[in-house]
Amino acid sequence: MHTTRREATSAGNPVVTVFGSSRARPGSPEYDEAWQLGRALAARGLAVCSGGYGGVMEAVSRGAGEGGSEAIGVTASAFRGHANRWVTREHRVGSWQERLFELVRRGDGYAVCPGGTGTLVELAVVWEMLNKGLMRDKPFAVLGPFWLPVIERVSETETGRSTEGRTRGDRLLYRASSPLDAARFFAERLGAGLAGPLPDRG
Repeated sequence: MHTTRREATSAGNPVVTVFGSSRARPGSPEYDEAWQLGRALAARGLAVCSGGYGGVMEAVSRGAGEGGSEAIGVTASAFRGHANRWVTREHRVGSWQERLFELVRRGDGYAVCPGGTGTLVELAVVWEMLNKGLMRDKPFAVLGPFWLPVIERVSETETGRSTEGRTRGDRLLYRASSPLDAARFFAERLGAGLAGPLPDRG
């Protein structure tokens, strides 16, 4: 693995690893929501980490960078393409598996945005590691309603009925209603403070 620092950034802040679709395009609701999340996290003194490529990964990196925070990208030589231009520090690994666990390792907390099968795997891995106590408790949130049917179905399977907040796995996962709600949740759990008002996108 090698590291490339692409510009000076504010190192040492708590890091929220953000998972989400690589297919979200600028102007789409998914892209705009991830941009808002990155900006809101930066405003609260938090850095972001993502898979480093396009879509949600680009949007959250852009939001963080424009907000003056660090945007870490974990990329893999197994994939084509390069880190998006908003990544301020790139970590290059070899395989998909290494990338997944490096993303997990680097996070002080985790946010899951809408996505496909790759994002589903990332959600499941973090949830299972927290549920089984394979790593220390860290704040973990899903953004919006996209993943709620999956979460509710898993909870039903584990408990035998439709409930909320009854299993350890369910309690570990916060349902954030908006990017601002998610940012407040992470700032509270990670001890970060509000750095200033959120600027308009403009």
